Amino acid sequence: MDPRGYFALVLHAHLPFVRHPEYERFLEEDWFYEALTETYLPLLDVFEGLVRDAIYFRATLSLTPTLLSMMTDPLLQQRYVRYLDERLQSLAGERQRTSGDPYFHPVVLFYSERYQYLRRQFVERYQGDIVGAFRRLLESGHLEIITCAATHGYLPLLAPQEESLYAQLSMAVRTHQRLLGQRPRGIWLPECAYAPGIDRLLAEFGIEFFFLDTHGALNADPRPKYGAHRPLRTPGGPVAFARDYESSKQVWSAEEGYPGDAIYRDFYRDAGFDVDAPHMWPLRHAGVRTFTGLKYHRITGKTDYKEPYHPGWARERAAEHASNFMFNRQRQVEWLSSFFDRPPVIVSQYDAELFGHWWFEGPQWIDFLFRKIACDQRDIQAITPHEYLQRSPDLQTAQPPECSWGAGGFHEVWLNGSNDWIYPYLHDAAEHMSELVGRFPDAQGHRRWALDQAARELLLAQASDWAFIMKTGTSADYAVRRFKTHIHRLYRLADMAQRDQYDEHYLQQITARDSLFPDMDYRIFQRRPWL
Repeated sequence: MDPRGYFALVLHAHLPFVRHPEYERFLEEDWFYEALTETYLPLLDVFEGLVRDAIYFRATLSLTPTLLSMMTDPLLQQRYVRYLDERLQSLAGERQRTSGDPYFHPVVLFYSERYQYLRRQFVERYQGDIVGAFRRLLESGHLEIITCAATHGYLPLLAPQEESLYAQLSMAVRTHQRLLGQRPRGIWLPECAYAPGIDRLLAEFGIEFFFLDTHGALNADPRPKYGAHRPLRTPGGPVAFARDYESSKQVWSAEEGYPGDAIYRDFYRDAGFDVDAPHMWPLRHAGVRTFTGLKYHRITGKTDYKEPYHPGWARERAAEHASNFMFNRQRQVEWLSSFFDRPPVIVSQYDAELFGHWWFEGPQWIDFLFRKIACDQRDIQAITPHEYLQRSPDLQTAQPPECSWGAGGFHEVWLNGSNDWIYPYLHDAAEHMSELVGRFPDAQGHRRWALDQAARELLLAQASDWAFIMKTGTSADYAVRRFKTHIHRLYRLADMAQRDQYDEHYLQQITARDSLFPDMDYRIFQRRPWL
């Protein structure tokens, strides 16, 4: 018997490719280590715990090609173990410093046990191979792992050169298949940014479904009969699932969402700024204080006054919020099914890093939620988009408009006065790359080496992360430097290929730094008609 409705949890896990072997330490590499510690390993722990306890659950997770590349990189794996060991050493000093403090010593003990556990999981259980652990969840049917554009390129703004879209999708599918053992059925379009015509290119790569923000479905032509709670088949073939606004706001909203509860851990209050002691100094970068991941306070309120964090209290609150979320979804499907002639699907889509990194208790919340859905009610059932399409293939065909899930619903976050200067360079570089493919359609030896690396540099320059960071102003200098560096490298490599004169030391150096996509074929930028 079908449930009243379906619930699809969709998490988008992404980081830009940040890897700097030329430095012993690099601040922005911590983005990856923090996400491993607070999001990816905890989510794996939750999913594997549900499997172990025979709890029925289904979830969808996008692992972007850049993130997969970092997860499988031996250098970053080695440096992550160092990251954990440094915190464990600092925590030993923190245990001594807080030994007589009844308020903060328990929090320090909590972190000591947590980091020891994470180290055992990463080193002993997974032996550094967390992609393999996710792959096992994919193969068991519990987790639907989907792809994203190769370097998270913002596709509508790259569309003037159709070959750039093809290259982003081609390398994404290759990387997914190489590391996860199968072609992806679905894709998370970067920033949920869509433009008419992209669906036809997705179909060429066998992509069955993708995701839109709510307004992208509601404004489709013709107007969708079932609103955002039943997917649409696009003219090109792939199916568009729409984000459910109500469930998203309940988790995501800074004002109304669960993560702002006073009991939960405060992200912004960090021991790296609070504690000035010799055992904490190794966690600094070039002597400058920075976030360490050791956060001893709860949100408490909107003032600077913060009370000590109590993990047990926060866990109880996460269970309460999971119950509340499930109750609201039950009422939602009860209302929707009263005038639907088939079970609605509630698609709750979020950045994965919200769970654990920004909202420390988020993975616990997911754990409680799936256990409650499986054991405490029968109105809603967890499902993946692929399973939903198998059960309900008869869909309305409609054309979604150009849209994204960014502020304003269009492209203004990635195209504004802070970052618009990058696009002429990107479009010219793509044109140049396509011309090189036409001029050297079957390059060999050093020319092939240079052209393959030039293609990597172009894909890295196309990452939407640089435009986003320029807009937000966080690490903006780094984003500008990365963009300019990749464009410069592309043209230097292209010049070598054109002149057939090569700086082998430079080639080795750049290939070692920007080492992702080992199966690169520069001909993915071949000029082709728009489909």
